[in-house]
Amino acid sequence: MNKILSNTKGDRWIWLIVILLSAISMLSVYSSTGTLAYKQGKATEVILFKHMLMIFGGIALMYISHKLDYRYYAGISKVLMYITVPLLAYTLVFGSHVNDASRWIAIPGTGFTFQTSDLAKLALITYLARLLSRKQENIKDVKNSFIPIMGSVCVVFVLIALANLSTALMLFGVSVLLLIIGRISIKQIAIVCLGGAILLAAVMMLGPRRHTYYSRINSFMHPEQADPDKSFQSSHAKIAIATGGLFGKGPGNSTERNYLPQSYSDFIYATIVEEYGFVGGLIVIGLYMFLLYRCVKIVTKAPKAFGALLAAGLSFTLTIQAFANMAIAVGLGPVTGVPLPLVSMGGTSILFTSIAFGIILSVSRHIDESEASKIEGTKEKTANDVSNNKIIVGEIGLA
Repeated sequence: MNKILSNTKGDRWIWLIVILLSAISMLSVYSSTGTLAYKQGKATEVILFKHMLMIFGGIALMYISHKLDYRYYAGISKVLMYITVPLLAYTLVFGSHVNDASRWIAIPGTGFTFQTSDLAKLALITYLARLLSRKQENIKDVKNSFIPIMGSVCVVFVLIALANLSTALMLFGVSVLLLIIGRISIKQIAIVCLGGAILLAAVMMLGPRRHTYYSRINSFMHPEQADPDKSFQSSHAKIAIATGGLFGKGPGNSTERNYLPQSYSDFIYATIVEEYGFVGGLIVIGLYMFLLYRCVKIVTKAPKAFGALLAAGLSFTLTIQAFANMAIAVGLGPVTGVPLPLVSMGGTSILFTSIAFGIILSVSRHIDESEASKIEGTKEKTANDVSNNKIIVGEIGLA
């Protein structure tokens, strides 16, 4: 254990945030899965144990990811993109259908399902960071730089949006932020946004889930006219938050967890606020805000463009997703299937989120090691200068 801790590098504050969010996750999932356990005929402890295995597995993946030099992820991203695009297409055609959406594919022989959009988020961000960093010399070249960048963003956006529009929109927004950081011209960014708007309109008007999108937007815009069945989740989430008060009802005392169908995943923030109150909800927000702050510090210190873009893209993805989930829980947006990173119960979501944290920590580790080597070099140079001065003084004295 001591050897593992001594080999754990990178930003210590980010490690602490991950541990705190994992602890909050275990408490909240254990509290909110009673109904799920009853439906599945299992003990709540069994579900908690599986969730804890995912969390510890995620931390193990984060440790492995942070030990790998972040520059290797440039080559890995290309392979991931070659895997991701056909995998997303396969999911749309042959994936498991849940709530009229085909987002998962079954892993043969395991009983687990795999959400391909989780892999797609990681693949696209790392691939964009690679393209933008390698094409800085000719970033305004339309044929060699702009078209490959725009093509990768739009293809992944469409393939995800057909089944999971909210995730696709967040990923598209992060991609645009990366284009801005990567010095893409305003004109080219406007073209990307226009292309995204056209694709969005096509998905919403012609896509297989267009009726679901209309229903959710209408329920959000006109809650007084909405079908009670359509606004059921958002209504009970608001009740949970409203009854939480300042310090909440206490751990395990939530009542709305018995009514919210996704109290352990999409609406886990409502459960947290109900049980731990305004203070508990504020602590969770503060952790994600502090995470963004630490990641921005890593971005500003990164010596290479790829490391800066990689840390920026992954941190923006995690924090935007977190605040989108919390905004939906408090009624600031239409209901979507967006989990709270590292807190919501999940399988592949936790694992890929942990890998993203590991990559950010890999960039941080490289910065720390570079700074340490500079300090060591400065000390060695100073020691050599002092030694040379002593020799010169001695020679003068002998003379």
